[in-house]
Amino acid sequence: MSYSANQGGGEPMAAMNVVPLVDVMLVLLIIFMVTAPLMAHKVEVELPRADLEDRPDQAPPAPPITIAVRENGEIFLNDQPVTRELLESALSVEAQKTPQPPVNVRGDRTTPYRTINEVVTIAQAQGMRKVGFVATRE
Repeated sequence: MSYSANQGGGEPMAAMNVVPLVDVMLVLLIIFMVTAPLMAHKVEVELPRADLEDRPDQAPPAPPITIAVRENGEIFLNDQPVTRELLESALSVEAQKTPQPPVNVRGDRTTPYRTINEVVTIAQAQGMRKVGFVATRE
């Protein structure tokens, strides 16, 4: 703290001392100047260029897979009769695609729910994420 010489009262003059702040800032500047070259990559590689003008906004949606189940337990995959083993293998192949197609399950009005549940369980076990049911409005 310093005292004002021109005032006769000898009152203290409040002034902020910025010297320590400047010292700290200079030390930080020197630290950043020393460490900045260390942050640079040592190995030079030529990165591939991305062509963003031809990029589609979204992938085209995959057509849905339709599984129909009759009352007697017959299963149809896209209107083609299949066995449960063939259904499992076809759905496991479809589950690997990107984007993954949705599965629509259609059942007769008199088909037991147990049979439809088995088909849904097979689809989910093969990795199908979107499994839905198809119904008609009354």
